[in-house]
Amino acid sequence: MYRHAPRLLTRVIGGGVRRSATARAFSTDLPAAPSEDAAFVEAWRKVAPNIDPPKTPLAFMKPRPPTPSSIPSKLTINFVLPYQSEISNKEVDMVIVPATTGQMGVLPGHVATIAELKPGLLSVHEGSEVTKYFVSSGFAFVHGNSVTDIVAVEAVPVDRIDLSLVQKGLADFTQKLNSATTDLEKAEAQIGVDVHSALNAALSG
Repeated sequence: MYRHAPRLLTRVIGGGVRRSATARAFSTDLPAAPSEDAAFVEAWRKVAPNIDPPKTPLAFMKPRPPTPSSIPSKLTINFVLPYQSEISNKEVDMVIVPATTGQMGVLPGHVATIAELKPGLLSVHEGSEVTKYFVSSGFAFVHGNSVTDIVAVEAVPVDRIDLSLVQKGLADFTQKLNSATTDLEKAEAQIGVDVHSALNAALSG
């Protein structure tokens, strides 16, 4: 199958190379999303020409900003929780997220990627000011236009966390893990140890 890849991906015409008609463009090459789904509207008008088509989710979304031709000086971030928006369209210098693969720093011009978050420290850098949050889990969506969307299940500013309570919780869950007899007890205790260890590292670091 691999030996057919060059033929599928590119076609050589007159000594030059161009994209295949079946090859998809990178997300950063795509234009901003239209305000309506043209294919859906066209299909709807064939079925019910006298009735206005219903709104689709795309109609309520803001068009995606185009990818700038040069790397901007600031990174725009959105940080949301299920119950509130923590940061909205804020321009910062850098954000560091606790990805499952390790701490990941995002600067303006970062390549588009999606990162799953693990319990850990999220820091927002704006000049000499650094705002730190502890997040439980979630995802970071890094777009090619220097916009990053961070979605977390739970998050709390680090300065609101009591270190003594974290260390007590770590000791309690460690004891539960050592005395656990069933797989369920071990799993629950291990989750408690992992979260409190991450909390302790975030406050002690």
